[in-house]
Amino acid sequence: MTAFWHNHPLRRPLGRAPRGDRFERRDSLPPSVRRALKTAAYRDCDQRCVYCGWIMPFSEATLDHVQPIARGGRSQPGNLVVACGPCNRLKADQHPQDFFARWPSAGENFMRYARAVHRALKRSARRAVSLAWAEAA
Repeated sequence: MTAFWHNHPLRRPLGRAPRGDRFERRDSLPPSVRRALKTAAYRDCDQRCVYCGWIMPFSEATLDHVQPIARGGRSQPGNLVVACGPCNRLKADQHPQDFFARWPSAGENFMRYARAVHRALKRSARRAVSLAWAEAA
């Protein structure tokens, strides 16, 4: 059953704004720049997922923002690493400290393989991992 106003004689359809792109990225970059950033991050991370350590082909690598865009991060080389799809989805938009507190082994791999990440991010990862292991013991 439809609501009564669907067929009301005074109902006028509203005009739509042009759709354009399906969605707008908050931190949109041209595809050539994104590919260059992915290539550099893939090289800097030793062709591995920084969270699980899996050696992966370039085609399966995904760019991950250590500090998520949803939480104020940017697409800059010091904030980008490569991760496999499952690890990238597992991290989602969590802060690195929260993620490493929950998965300390991912934090250890991060410290080992993420060579070109900002020092502050590595320090916070080291702190979160040590607190997580201390809490587990």
